[in-house]
Amino acid sequence: MIRFDVITIFPEIFKGFVSESLLARGQKKKTIKINLHNLRKWTKDKHKTVDDSPYGGGPGMVLKVEPIFKAIKSLRPKIKSKKIKTILFSPRGKKFNQEMAKKWAKLDQLIFICGRYEGVDERVADYVADEVISVGDYVLNGGEVAAMAVVESVSRMIPGFIAKKESAQKADHPQYTRPEVFEVKSKFWKVPKILLSGDHKKIKAWREKHK
Repeated sequence: MIRFDVITIFPEIFKGFVSESLLARGQKKKTIKINLHNLRKWTKDKHKTVDDSPYGGGPGMVLKVEPIFKAIKSLRPKIKSKKIKTILFSPRGKKFNQEMAKKWAKLDQLIFICGRYEGVDERVADYVADEVISVGDYVLNGGEVAAMAVVESVSRMIPGFIAKKESAQKADHPQYTRPEVFEVKSKFWKVPKILLSGDHKKIKAWREKHK
């Protein structure tokens, strides 16, 4: 079982995500465990302040290093382990891909730091996180959506998470189902004949060609 610990200032965003479909089933089967943590838990002032204005000036607010450091210290076991990774999501990070998903699925614990506002104090990237990851060449409002994408992608690679092993890899060729012919304004959208032939060798070759 792999444990996902998600640090965010908006844990409610994840409630529907973790309680539906395969992720809910995976938690019930104990192939995965998803814990949501509100970063404000690790603040010490009465306002539970997690951000401050940037040194040097500039717009917006920056998430502070102190509560994030305390959160990671609390969530990571005291004994160091190569089977645990702390990930910070940032547009400037290394691009996440399927090979990472396969590799991370073999870990015991993944801790995700979800940034917000104008970003996160750079000392989190330098000293706290093991890796800084991006899910694409675009900017999101925060790291929550990125965390969801990685949780899903990694979970699919865990044995037993999906009933059929081949489904975990997901088809990378075009897929069709009934009806064989779909009519739209006197136009007919048809399924390729080869897929209806029953010739598995030719179908396999067609799928390889159209990857």
